[in-house]
Amino acid sequence: MTESRKIKWGSVGYFAMLVALALVSLFPIYVMFVTAFKTQVDIMSSEPMWIFAPTLDNYETVLFGQRFDRFLTNSAIVGLVTMFLTLFTAGLASYALARLQFPGRGLLAQGTLIIRMVPPAVLAVPIFALWQNWGVEDGRIGLILFYTALGLPFAIWLLFGFIKQIPVELEEAAIIDGCNPFQVFFQILFPLMRAGYAVAAIFTFRIAWNEFLIALILTNRYTRTLPVATTLYLTEQGVEWGRIMAMGSLLVIPPLLLTFVSARQIIQGMTAGAVKG
Repeated sequence: MTESRKIKWGSVGYFAMLVALALVSLFPIYVMFVTAFKTQVDIMSSEPMWIFAPTLDNYETVLFGQRFDRFLTNSAIVGLVTMFLTLFTAGLASYALARLQFPGRGLLAQGTLIIRMVPPAVLAVPIFALWQNWGVEDGRIGLILFYTALGLPFAIWLLFGFIKQIPVELEEAAIIDGCNPFQVFFQILFPLMRAGYAVAAIFTFRIAWNEFLIALILTNRYTRTLPVATTLYLTEQGVEWGRIMAMGSLLVIPPLLLTFVSARQIIQGMTAGAVKG
């Protein structure tokens, strides 16, 4: 077998693997969207209903019943505030780790990365007890604080990689011109880190938007987010799969839009932020 033929078959195999992985990833999404347009009778049919009369009843019930507007508002507030708070804090923290010299800097940097490995479910009980002691267990503030802490390690390390690539001479020149450290960061570094901020923004927003377990524990009927609101369709009469799938399909829209809008920045951010300083 010639070398060119080996390369050709290798490319075919690689392409086939990518197609298979894409199908495995997209099939559950396809099932979710299709099920959202089915009636409960079609969903519970003993045989798969590949051909059916689509209906918008599930979307109508989700959008105009069970206070969807309140749940959407809660999710939007929690997601956006978490995103901005995480980006602001992570930017300053990554700058301190990359540029300032202080005792324990290396240990603090490694500890930040290790914290990222802790599963959120492990923190459910202690977080609930602590938040209950502070009186924020049933409000949006408790969720925002938790999601900010959850997203900070990734955001810090991503932005840390960006700052390490920026020449120190730019900052030194700005300091000579009379800039203080905050002006150096916001006027010099921040514009050069926009790609990293785009990746960190999508990552932190997605955590706050999609997370279910902690939101289920820390919210009440007035502060429920959209993922928690899906439990309203688990009734005594059974599971209303069509409405759950309709809610799920609506949930994926904002993260998808953010991802498509920031696609170029995401690619730049993931490649540049992965470079070690």
